[in-house]
Amino acid sequence: MKLLGKRALVTGAGRGIGQGIALELARAGADVVINDLAESESSRSTLEQIRALGRITELAAGDVFLRPGCEQVLEQALAVLGQIDILVSNPAYSRRAAFLELDPALFEKTVQATLCGGFHMSQLVARRMVAQESGGKIVFVSSVQSRIPSPRSVAYNAAKAGLNHMATTIANELLPHRINVNVIEPGWIDTPGEHETFGSATIAEQASQLPWGRLGTPADIGHAAVFLCSDDADYVTGTSLLVDGGFQLRRPQ
Repeated sequence: MKLLGKRALVTGAGRGIGQGIALELARAGADVVINDLAESESSRSTLEQIRALGRITELAAGDVFLRPGCEQVLEQALAVLGQIDILVSNPAYSRRAAFLELDPALFEKTVQATLCGGFHMSQLVARRMVAQESGGKIVFVSSVQSRIPSPRSVAYNAAKAGLNHMATTIANELLPHRINVNVIEPGWIDTPGEHETFGSATIAEQASQLPWGRLGTPADIGHAAVFLCSDDADYVTGTSLLVDGGFQLRRPQ
């Protein structure tokens, strides 16, 4: 129960990686407000699982790609929790397309959702943390693709690489306030979105070829988030934690 008594907000937590992070934070003792665009069967399931762990939780519905939505979500979270000790920023939008054929509007939406959305929510929460004068933990969910120029993902790759550098800069500026700011870079994670993109048959075939013989799980990323949000990581800030089961190491150099 490393996070007992802590109050967390996790964006993009209706399913997949965000859901896994929210559940692991709750298992570690935190009360967790989850965000999703709107209530869904998946978000209701997340809430039920967190409540079954004996933790306080509610859904803060809103579009965290844009500033007004971030303000709305934070207001809802504060109404439930009173203050925010932990923010896990997990907004993302990805649609694959070849660079020469990519719709400029799609590029801009991807950067807006992933990079700008992360800026808006983290700035709003960080201002509250500074006012609370009790430190805090901010974790951005990035991607191994911030390091790997994967084809057909120019917008997503660029947004995640920018997110990493933004997080490091934020960490630098928040040093006087003892707010830890770090990044998690997941590898290939078994999420509903990946099954929708690649198909379950392809994922099953490719998983056996990965170094660990499987895709990562949302819980794998959740365990990393618990570490970074706990006192165990008190001396860790401005860093990026790669959680990919060796995926990057096995790629051609």
